[in-house]
Amino acid sequence: MFGRFGWAEILVIVVLVLILFGHNKIPGMMKNLADGINIFKKELKDTKVKQEKESEKKVEKPVKTKNKKTVAKKKATKVSKK
Repeated sequence: MFGRFGWAEILVIVVLVLILFGHNKIPGMMKNLADGINIFKKELKDTKVKQEKESEKKVEKPVKTKNKKTVAKKKATKVSKK
């Protein structure tokens, strides 16, 4: 299940962690880990919302282009009026 590790090796690792950190500190460490994961997920969601808003702004503003013939006519009328 865990690759090369068997159940005996996993049990030894768990016992060593309990001995090193003690039973009082492990719940606090797990709470801090869970808080960090939740903050990370929230930031990912916020960046997705920001990107969606930016893409909506770009789509809402259509680019107005002028026809080359109308630009040429306007220039010609300006020149002829002078």
